[in-house]
Amino acid sequence: MKIAVLGTGAVGRAVAAKLADLGHEATLGTRDPRATLARTEADAMGNPAFSAWHAEHPAVRLATFAEATQEADLVVNATNGGVSIDVLTQAGAANLAGKVLLDIANPLDFSQGFPPSLFVKDTDSLGEQIQRAFPDVKVVKALNTMTAALMVEPGLAAGGDHSVFVSGDDEAAKRMVIDLLTTIGHSDVIDLGDLSTARGTEMLLPIWLRLMGALGTPMFNFKIAR
Repeated sequence: MKIAVLGTGAVGRAVAAKLADLGHEATLGTRDPRATLARTEADAMGNPAFSAWHAEHPAVRLATFAEATQEADLVVNATNGGVSIDVLTQAGAANLAGKVLLDIANPLDFSQGFPPSLFVKDTDSLGEQIQRAFPDVKVVKALNTMTAALMVEPGLAAGGDHSVFVSGDDEAAKRMVIDLLTTIGHSDVIDLGDLSTARGTEMLLPIWLRLMGALGTPMFNFKIAR
């Protein structure tokens, strides 16, 4: 499957590398590929320069947002939530139309420092905002409640015995995402229902961030005992 992963940060890199390892044709989308490759310093989160990472993952192609999504069968939004709609606009509505969009982003607002708050919550979600902005896209929310390493290697915490949530309005689109999550190694996938349920998973982020502070590590996840 041809999969476009939008965003070259830690999440985008982890997801693209895993998809390539699984045999998918993974392309990372960025605003300016030349500028992305030219960076030589670590980013604000301490991730190594993209060029160094890319040298270790030559199977992952780098392209503009529009080029990455044009031929993709599945699009993954791994961008900062504050710029997600702008990035998808750059990708082009025509390139996204009819496609499944796996939305991993969260509506985090860092304007008042750390920990961030949410710029949308309770009666709306980032996932729903993306769906309204791109009505011809099939948005599925998932993987946004854990750190990047556990998204692609669930066994790194509790032997993989933890939960991942899925929200979306299109049943076939959710099935595609659930099948992909299962292939990655997620054994407890919970379908929460329509896309409005993404409000709940996005609102898990404030407690997730505080747990990270209390535990001193991001290597944990939620498990729904039932």
